[in-house]
Amino acid sequence: MLKSKLLTPTEVSELLQVNYRKVLDLILLGHISAIKIGRQYRIEKSELLNYLEKNKIKGTAVMKSDIC
Repeated sequence: MLKSKLLTPTEVSELLQVNYRKVLDLILLGHISAIKIGRQYRIEKSELLNYLEKNKIKGTAVMKSDIC
């Protein structure tokens, strides 16, 4: 049974605003878990959210002068 909606690598690349090949690389390197159906990959939405959470950069101190 699926945990969440399945996304294609193209859909993930559009959501993340990265190249399609980058998404495939993340899958092949094991950074994003995917399901292989024939010759195609599908990524569970929950897996994508887990990847994003693990790669979130914790806040750094930003001075007001850096913004203006």
